[in-house]
Amino acid sequence: MAISPINISSATATNWLKEAQQSIAASASPGGLLGTLQDAAAANPGSIKTFLAKSQNNMNALAQIAQSSQSAAGALASQMSSAANQKLREERIALAQKMNPLQTNYTPPAGLDSTIYFEDGTVIDTISNIMTLKSGKQIDTITGLEYHAPGSIISMANGAYLDTQNNILTMADGTRIDTITGLTITV
Repeated sequence: MAISPINISSATATNWLKEAQQSIAASASPGGLLGTLQDAAAANPGSIKTFLAKSQNNMNALAQIAQSSQSAAGALASQMSSAANQKLREERIALAQKMNPLQTNYTPPAGLDSTIYFEDGTVIDTISNIMTLKSGKQIDTITGLEYHAPGSIISMANGAYLDTQNNILTMADGTRIDTITGLTITV
């Protein structure tokens, strides 16, 4: 014959002996108003002082119970609010994913080659947006104007600038002069 183990379902199962002793002590003295009156009569017959002291202890116990239940209600409300917020967030994410599904068969278009070569010898650098003609002249593909490397330009105070790479002085009025020959360049 096997003996079944005792099932202790208390939250403080390690302190079961202490709980059992407290339960026995509590059952030995009646509680409530009758217990208070009975204790007052036994200790000091007719003592109001004992009655009031017991009443004060009971009031403190009831206040502590009320405070604990208030704290528990606040914690429960906070947990419920957090759970509702999490659920709402998950629903919004699911809706956004439903409205904008990821395309699984999408292949992004290939970009331009970094350099494009033409039959006539012209080259376009798509990274810096510079087109170099067969003659060596460079054109900015965004503005359509002739490109001058920033390190080869010397700006003058009157608005003129000198292109040291091509040896051309461009005056503020647009006149271009070859700095080697001193002749005006016509286009």
